[in-house]
Amino acid sequence: MEIIKAERKQAKIKLAFQGPSGSGKTFSALLMAYGLAGSWDKIVVIDTENGSSNLYAHLGDFNVINFSAPYTPEKFVAAIALAESSGMEVIIMDSISHEWEGQGGILDVHSSMAGNSFTNWAKLTPRHNAFVQGILNCKCHVIGTIRSKQDYVLTEKNGKHVPEKVGLKGVTREGMDYEFTVVLDLDIKHHATASKDRTCLFMDKPQFIITDNTGVKLKEWCESGSSVIEVIKQVEAVETINELRTIYNKYPEYRTQIEMLVKEKKRSLEAESFLNDVTLKASENGIRK
Repeated sequence: MEIIKAERKQAKIKLAFQGPSGSGKTFSALLMAYGLAGSWDKIVVIDTENGSSNLYAHLGDFNVINFSAPYTPEKFVAAIALAESSGMEVIIMDSISHEWEGQGGILDVHSSMAGNSFTNWAKLTPRHNAFVQGILNCKCHVIGTIRSKQDYVLTEKNGKHVPEKVGLKGVTREGMDYEFTVVLDLDIKHHATASKDRTCLFMDKPQFIITDNTGVKLKEWCESGSSVIEVIKQVEAVETINELRTIYNKYPEYRTQIEMLVKEKKRSLEAESFLNDVTLKASENGIRK
């Protein structure tokens, strides 16, 4: 355990679009993804909405994983792993609400389980948590769409009161929005507002329409932290074992990339320390004589 200086590293964004049916979640997610990836062929949609993402094929040659019931957490995790191993830059999960209330999803399984309702959650919560960790540990940018429960309110338009669809609570487990870096709420006119934003790019800003440029700005934010190349330079520059240990502990996300270099540097520092000790002892013996 040690105290180190806070430092922002380069990151892969975990973002959610939340809104009612017709608010433009899929379309907005695709535009955001294009800004992040810079190329349509590096984008994949895990499509649980009966192939609805194919309606936007005119935008570009993005990829699709057609995802049908049962919507188990394990199936979602496997789809994420497939996308990641296929070299995708951005994964769009459209929508993650199916993992919660779809056929074979957490709520669906819970409702069919016999026995005590409370103790049954002890069996299902680890499965949902594994799904969350699959998103958070993914080395790609991940955009999830969350369907909102919806209602209608009366709004005045041209002197008349007309019903307008509004989104309410997102259809997913309570607290799921805490897991994302950014949560953008979409209304029926496709306007986005941030209900959560750790990047400070969108919070407390006027509502706006998502474009691919929104994704470009987000990509710049993701790449503005420390990169693995900078960490490698730090490893090469250290002069003591303690400094090397500090860097290794400071960047757990880069350990796979720097592990061999750290071991080589450690051996080099130990050999250098041993040589210095031998030289010092030889010098001390010469003085005594």
